[in-house]
Amino acid sequence: MNIPTENEMKNAIAERCGIECQKKFSSATVAICGLGGLGSNIAVSLARAGVGKLILIDFDCVDISNLNRQQYKASQIGIKKTMALYFNLKEIAPYIDIRSHDVFLTAENAEEYLNDADIICEAFDNAESKAELVNTVLEKMPEKYIVAASGMAGMGSANSITTRKITKKFYISGDSVSDVETEGCLFSSRVMLCAAHEAHMVLRILSGEYDE
Repeated sequence: MNIPTENEMKNAIAERCGIECQKKFSSATVAICGLGGLGSNIAVSLARAGVGKLILIDFDCVDISNLNRQQYKASQIGIKKTMALYFNLKEIAPYIDIRSHDVFLTAENAEEYLNDADIICEAFDNAESKAELVNTVLEKMPEKYIVAASGMAGMGSANSITTRKITKKFYISGDSVSDVETEGCLFSSRVMLCAAHEAHMVLRILSGEYDE
């Protein structure tokens, strides 16, 4: 198998996105908290865009129920998500720097694992965990950007998924309404839409486009 060199891959991205964007992306560190339908898709998008370093955080294993919307393979069932996604991303972007943490992220340990990140992506399933992470970053790490998600369940219109700027360094993607507990289902297409919104907002921030 003929794998391109690191320079060849960087040049290919620069040809499509411009040298300045490529440099900004490759020098950036983005943390992804939660590696499910949102987080695994965010990670793939950022790896393809040429982001230089990803911090992957999750404590769960790949389950058969994940395969309808998450970036894992049937052969990876039972493997830690941090490990499975590491190998999948390395197939896409061989030279990306990945730091994986198989931990349950809390308000008490968040600073330890997120200290090196320029931008933090909240990608949890649980509403309480979402709120705790956002509040922790806003209160304890106000210098960092955080992109979160709210509402991506059901079969609602794709056009209802948006990204809103809440404060100077806080953005939320989703429809802010639909919830799996009320809608009863998560579809790959709609979850990926929300993940794409988060990933694209990260790239906009890195490139200097802050307003939405």
